[in-house]
Amino acid sequence: MAYTPERTLQFSTQGINPYFLSEHDILRIVSKNKDFEPYADQIKEIYFFGAGCSSPDKHEVVSNGLSAYFTKAFVSVEHDMMGSVYATCGDSEGLTCILGTGSNITHFDGTKLSEGRHGLGYILGDEGSGTYFGKKMLQSYFYKRMPAPLARIFEESFDVKKEEVITSVYQKPFPNTYLAGFSRFMIQNYDHPFIRKTLRDGFQEFIDTNIKDYAGYDRMPVHFVGSISYYYREILTEACTANKITVGKILQKPIQELYNYILRRESIEA
Repeated sequence: MAYTPERTLQFSTQGINPYFLSEHDILRIVSKNKDFEPYADQIKEIYFFGAGCSSPDKHEVVSNGLSAYFTKAFVSVEHDMMGSVYATCGDSEGLTCILGTGSNITHFDGTKLSEGRHGLGYILGDEGSGTYFGKKMLQSYFYKRMPAPLARIFEESFDVKKEEVITSVYQKPFPNTYLAGFSRFMIQNYDHPFIRKTLRDGFQEFIDTNIKDYAGYDRMPVHFVGSISYYYREILTEACTANKITVGKILQKPIQELYNYILRRESIEA
């Protein structure tokens, strides 16, 4: 988002993750968006919140990539968890969970984030995420645990071949995004008992592994950000209620709430 005195402008780009992209890659992505051109020299501050931005060296990769294009802007880079916390908790205590392509969780005491031990990525973690559910769909299909009528629909939707899947997961870039693509099958067949059970089981695993790992999880609001939590919020809320978890905000994208928070914070500091 960019702000002018007259209006707010919104732009979209390809996702940026410094674990997969170099400074040059980031510059190329931004340069490719011609909507930026009229404003590149006018933008004075950039607040970037993204996955993979939890260490100083990754901050630098993103900051340098953006600064190469927005040459007059001060660039602030923080982890996407921080952005999600600002959008959900604001300045209050709570737990914030990301359930999108990947999954993560953090505790915010109103001032700072806790040092979490989650967010292990799609191989070691990502419980309840798009990648997690995409893997579940593929596993159940190839292991023939998916009900036959549903398996036929899956075949028609994706035309998957075992060799192609293995190549895409183990040899091609962005395997997590590739796997998460198969989770879309669940929204298209949301009312099928097999799909609903898979969702319940996946959310329960996220709750047991992540939320219940925090003492006092049942006394503070638990917020969720991401497409998985948003589109499957009915079953997610049921799972939380069954575990005595108070659900706070469920946001598909935190950008509007984050934008409002940053403007409010900057006006107070000014």
